[in-house]
Amino acid sequence: MTHKYSTIFKWINVVVDYTLLNSTLYVSFLLANVNFAWVDVYDYRLTIVLLNFCWFYSANVFQIYNNLLRREAVPIMSANVASLCLFISLSIVIKFILPHIYVPPTPFIYYFAAFPALVLTWRFSFLLLRRHRRIFWLDTNKIIIVGAGTVGKDLYNYIISNPQLNIIVAGVFEESNSKIPSHIRYLGKVEECINYACANNISEIYCALPSGESEKIEILMQEADRHMIRFRLVPDVRGTIHHNFMVELFGAVPVLKPRQEPLENKANEILKRVFDIFFSLLVIMLLLSWLIPVLAVIIKLDSEGPVFFKQLRSGKNNKPFYCLKFRSMTVNTDSDTLQASRYDARITRVGRYIRKTSIDELPQFINVFLGDMSVVGPRPHMLKHTQDYSQVINNYMVRHFLTPGITGWAQVNGFRGETKETVSMLNRIQADLWYLENWSILLDLKIIFLTFWQGLRNRDNVY
Repeated sequence: MTHKYSTIFKWINVVVDYTLLNSTLYVSFLLANVNFAWVDVYDYRLTIVLLNFCWFYSANVFQIYNNLLRREAVPIMSANVASLCLFISLSIVIKFILPHIYVPPTPFIYYFAAFPALVLTWRFSFLLLRRHRRIFWLDTNKIIIVGAGTVGKDLYNYIISNPQLNIIVAGVFEESNSKIPSHIRYLGKVEECINYACANNISEIYCALPSGESEKIEILMQEADRHMIRFRLVPDVRGTIHHNFMVELFGAVPVLKPRQEPLENKANEILKRVFDIFFSLLVIMLLLSWLIPVLAVIIKLDSEGPVFFKQLRSGKNNKPFYCLKFRSMTVNTDSDTLQASRYDARITRVGRYIRKTSIDELPQFINVFLGDMSVVGPRPHMLKHTQDYSQVINNYMVRHFLTPGITGWAQVNGFRGETKETVSMLNRIQADLWYLENWSILLDLKIIFLTFWQGLRNRDNVY
């Protein structure tokens, strides 16, 4: 729900941010004692343009200017920190892509220290001001709800549990109060709502009557217009389907989506892929470049067979790919159908250690670099498991909308290792779907941190 002042405060923040962006750079050159005859050259002007575009992109990726009056302070500050990290990263990448552009380094050291500090200080100050002035900025709306079905009660409970909306619900109108919970105030029958609204300074009527009562809804709408009371229709789009839908408008036609998917946004997809390439390259160059030769010798001395184990697994859009691991088992014919168990005789001496420490998974960073996997995402399953579990678990295949990952939300919440029972896999799938609907680059960083942290402790379900 947007507010009538939202656009004003959005543009106030936009203007302040871009003023800080450009003035801070100017001041940084002054502090560095740079000869400003240089300011007129092409490199400087191009740099300014590129920095502005970088901030424009970063701010839009994390939507830092959206709904500044109603969003909570912590999500706003988190989005700003993320956008600043992306802004700095993009600036560094551009320097590598366009090395011929000469910019004196000293003023930019000042700049990348000062600009983030100033932006965060301004945003924090704005939030403090908002906290004390929001009662004046946000007009309190006094409303009534007509219809006490499932949707009407859900709407009532949502508004009551979100006081930051500054909406007061006077009560509910329904033909009978027999099905209305005691905590919801019953005001009378439906036909009495207009008179009540006129007598009690009600600004809006939220009509949650079922679609079968279209004639009554039409009459209420006309009466509300006649008395200059704003009318809001709350359709029961769920019907008998118990799921929260997202609504998109195709012209005047509402289209319902069963879930939001942040990675459907191409900008988010590109951001995640750039992060994957950067992170996987670091691991390949700094770790795998020397670990592979060392482990190759150890694995070969421990048992016969190849150094790497390749297995077909389900990838994005259910396309199979070869997932790489350090071989931790003796060569066998059951690897594509049988999960590893606690006392599995197939596991080698070296294999038991590298599986316990998850070292066997490290070659999957090669999969990440090639684009078959991501650093964070749902774990890829064997083709047989995909075939079997898709028949018994609802929404199982939805996880394949995402690129599979080396680690994921399910893994850091304890849903990893052998899945002896269907309920174990169900918990993993629910965690994967939550990740699909709530992805952010900050969430990925959190999962990576938790993966390292938990890797320092023993995990009983990993063997």
